[in-house]
Amino acid sequence: MIYTAQEGRYSTGEAIGILLLDALLPLPPGDVANATTFSFPVRYRVVKAASIDRLIYERDPALLEPFIEAGRELAREGVKAVTSDCGFMALFQEEIANALPVPVFLSSLLQVPFIHRTLRRGEMVGIIAADSRQVTERHLRAVGIDESMPVKIVGMENQPNFCDAILNEKGVLDFEKVEREVVQVAERLVGGEAKVKAILLECSNLPPYAAAVQEAVSLPVYDFITMINHVFSAVVRKRFDGFV
Repeated sequence: MIYTAQEGRYSTGEAIGILLLDALLPLPPGDVANATTFSFPVRYRVVKAASIDRLIYERDPALLEPFIEAGRELAREGVKAVTSDCGFMALFQEEIANALPVPVFLSSLLQVPFIHRTLRRGEMVGIIAADSRQVTERHLRAVGIDESMPVKIVGMENQPNFCDAILNEKGVLDFEKVEREVVQVAERLVGGEAKVKAILLECSNLPPYAAAVQEAVSLPVYDFITMINHVFSAVVRKRFDGFV
């Protein structure tokens, strides 16, 4: 086996690159920005001044170039695919995918067309967003969700513990309290719409509570982690080890 050095690359072995917002957030295991969430190494890049407010509430188009440059840096450092830590980066999915030399999958919402095709006709994907008021048609179309794919969107914007820890960046997260809030939102989602037969967690801070949600509603639960694991399994194939 011959290995070759590459100019400017000082480490290797991280297949997934993750763009991070410049935010003050507690990061329990299961969060995209907690490296112990994954069974494989990941590489992070903070995009300075890319705040929650600028991305989610202002939808600032000036963020595009810093995101592209950070993604290019990750690609130069050897990652095989680039994702992010916020589902609202869906706004830039097409532009950044066109600009990078590796696959780009910025939002967990990209899974919705796939999930939709796994359901029976008339059944719906339920989406739990960080703030449902900010999920626009533009976000949905950017990830391939159209009128043929019925979705029911609810959010965490009225949940005080989640809002303080994540949207308001207070810096402290009470895991048990936030978990109860997420479960309650999921239960209301499913209880209020019988056609919801799968749940997608939009926010990258919600996967820590995915197991509790599934225990409560007994439905498939998709999130950033199911998406990242899926892509990793495609960009790093391993030989099968078995017998016949």
